[in-house]
Amino acid sequence: MQTSLRPLVFWPTFLVLLAAVIASYVDLDAFLATTKALNSAILDNFSWLFSLGSLYLLILAVIVYFSPLGRVRIGGPEATPLLPKLRWFSITLCTTLAVGVLFWTTAEPLYHFMGPPESSGLEAGSPDAMLFAMSTMFLHWSFTPYAIYAVPALIFALAFYNLRLRFSISSMLEPLFGPKVKRFSGLIDAVSLYALVAGMASSLGTGALTLAGGAGQYLGGETSPLRLGIIIAIIVVTFVLSAASGLQKGIARLSSLNAILLAILGVFMFIVGPTVFCLALGVESFGVYLDNFFTKSLFTGAAANDQWPQWWSIFYWAVWFAWAPVAALFLGKISRGYTVREFLRVNLLYPALFACVWIVIFSGTALYFQSHLGQSHADAGGADLYAVLNDRGVENVLYELFRQLPLSGIWIPLLLFIAYISYVTAADSQTDAIGNLCTRGLTADSDLNAGVPMKVIWGVIVGVVSWVMVSFVGIDGVKMLSNLGGLPAMLIVLLATGSLWRWLNDPSKLAGPVSTSSSAPTNTPAPAEPTPSRAAKDDA
Repeated sequence: MQTSLRPLVFWPTFLVLLAAVIASYVDLDAFLATTKALNSAILDNFSWLFSLGSLYLLILAVIVYFSPLGRVRIGGPEATPLLPKLRWFSITLCTTLAVGVLFWTTAEPLYHFMGPPESSGLEAGSPDAMLFAMSTMFLHWSFTPYAIYAVPALIFALAFYNLRLRFSISSMLEPLFGPKVKRFSGLIDAVSLYALVAGMASSLGTGALTLAGGAGQYLGGETSPLRLGIIIAIIVVTFVLSAASGLQKGIARLSSLNAILLAILGVFMFIVGPTVFCLALGVESFGVYLDNFFTKSLFTGAAANDQWPQWWSIFYWAVWFAWAPVAALFLGKISRGYTVREFLRVNLLYPALFACVWIVIFSGTALYFQSHLGQSHADAGGADLYAVLNDRGVENVLYELFRQLPLSGIWIPLLLFIAYISYVTAADSQTDAIGNLCTRGLTADSDLNAGVPMKVIWGVIVGVVSWVMVSFVGIDGVKMLSNLGGLPAMLIVLLATGSLWRWLNDPSKLAGPVSTSSSAPTNTPAPAEPTPSRAAKDDA
């Protein structure tokens, strides 16, 4: 099938990002003031919807799992899996929250432990504040964020493989609104693409700063634009090559390596860290999380005019929603051949449980060291991680934590490598989805590969935007640019759930044409599929 560039998706996104970079460079203060005002307006006016929407998606996922829809096979009854289940899980795990989980699970609980919400009445550094910190980590990094990714991904997978709709975010809306939604597909995809690319640039900038900070411990000197440029270039080249090599090669192999390294890291920390304390605190705080789940999920701070939810929970929901529509394309694409229940287990339940275990080990260890200041090294290490957090930044907390443990000389360089691999495995999947989204003519029966040029172009764009921002502007601007996409992305996702409710009421609607039954896609359209020329005309 012939494929070509979708100009109404590619050019608006590219030009808006270019304009943002130029505006930030010309007048940084005005740029930051504008983006901050817009960001605050969105969080002020829609905090209730972000909180309600994220909880709704998790509840909806549970409903779908136990419904008759759970037995439906993605791609049709005869469809065979695109990937083995273990490889599918490793890709899902490492292409979603792996980078954030690596560093924020040691840094974030310190913020909550030493600075709980004013309206909570908790004393900073108290036992109750510790329970609040750990239970909040479960909220922010386990079931809710994975539900924000998994539900739209499931909707896209069923629309794409079972109904044979186009490779477009608008396909998630078509079962609800009908074919007329196709006329808006370019706009819908462009808005979602903008949010993701800005988010990738922000994430790449943060990753580059993290790696530069770690490398600086060995190279010395300041983190210069040249050093950042070299690091960003190495990362971009790696994830573009990985994405260009295809799903079965680069992405799958890097994800498997990343999953193994994360598991080794977790086991080491569990064995040499304060194991009993972590287990006891983890169990107790998970109980607090379950007991206060709905209260914490819907906490907006409105009654006490408390800004904490906007700084943390609602901010996170905006970030996850901004990434969700395009992430859904990749997660949906790799799910062919499995049932809806298997999909929800691999994309929501198992990664969330992995995150919970990771939080118990790493967040528990960080809180243990911080709460045992002044004691002997044998008891705790006496590391003031909160001071490290404030003085040297988020990325240095994990390095400092490992300095308190045996074999730190070996583990700290390995941490640098794991951070590098973690970002690459997340970025190559997103680059793959971006390339496909900007390409016209992709169907469930094509090879779903946009080709190398499109992936190279977007890899370079993300790299340049990231380098300019972190080197000359500051990363706050591009972070807020990404968050501005959270509101339209959330509205797209919430509207798309209407398609899921239609299928819940009548799963037979997903019977559709028979899917490809071979693990290697063919180029022959299914009998009921529109001709290539018609499909190309439908693509904006």
